[in-house]
Amino acid sequence: MPFTKEKKEKKNENEETINAENNEDVKSDPADVQPIQADELAVLDNKYRRALADYQNLLKQTANEKTEFIKYANERILLEILPVYDNLKISLSHIDEVAKTSGWAEGVKYIVKQFKDVLENFGVSEIRTDGEKFDPSSMEAISGQGEKVVKELKPGYRLNGRVVIAARVEVGEEN
Repeated sequence: MPFTKEKKEKKNENEETINAENNEDVKSDPADVQPIQADELAVLDNKYRRALADYQNLLKQTANEKTEFIKYANERILLEILPVYDNLKISLSHIDEVAKTSGWAEGVKYIVKQFKDVLENFGVSEIRTDGEKFDPSSMEAISGQGEKVVKELKPGYRLNGRVVIAARVEVGEEN
């Protein structure tokens, strides 16, 4: 719908009226402006600095949370994959002496080694237990009494230093 000349003139008049009203609000007598007192200025400066510090802390906290999330994002999938890795290792321990030299056994050994290398690249490490002192933060005692690990029943794993699966062990007395 094209503008007619009358509509354009009316629009221009309205804009001029609005501009004039705005200019009246802006124009004020310099004597009416109250100077900010030094103590009030100090309070405002303090509030500004606190707000800026809070914002900077929020940025740091968000960055740290994001880093932690990325670092441990693989934990859920590892909980599914690690039992498969354990089963492969167990299958190798149950091979008789004749079958250990066969081609398929060598292939499974190679797959276990590759699996271990990939897990290590993602920050997964196996918890050492054999001959170690029992550590309740990374081990679960299934049987026995004492302070020394006698036998590892199921391996445990850490992801970037944090325990994801506790090692299950049998404990006994130190000799």
